Amino acid sequence: MIKTYLFLFGAIFCEVAGTMLLPASQNFSKFIPTFALAVFYLTAFYLLTFVVNKLPIAIVYATWSGLGIFTIAILGYIFFKQTLAWQSILGLFLIVIGVILVNTFSVNNL
Repeated sequence: MIKTYLFLFGAIFCEVAGTMLLPASQNFSKFIPTFALAVFYLTAFYLLTFVVNKLPIAIVYATWSGLGIFTIAILGYIFFKQTLAWQSILGLFLIVIGVILVNTFSVNNL
């Protein structure tokens, strides 16, 4: 089960890395950032194929998207100086709490 979650967190990392490269790709006009983000996205989906064989797809997608959104918001604040209203920050923490609850109480978790 630990290996499954390592693949899931690897997929989240790759998806976040690809998303963070979107501004650098300048609408896919810069080859290196575009190529790198494509590799990251493809790797993320490849890793997810191993995870969905072990966990329910609803749990996988909720975790992948929820933690991805949270991480991108934090990194957008750090690297791109994007601001978030307190309501957005509260919502992001609720997403994390939801992801924790979904994973803690999923039927297939041992």
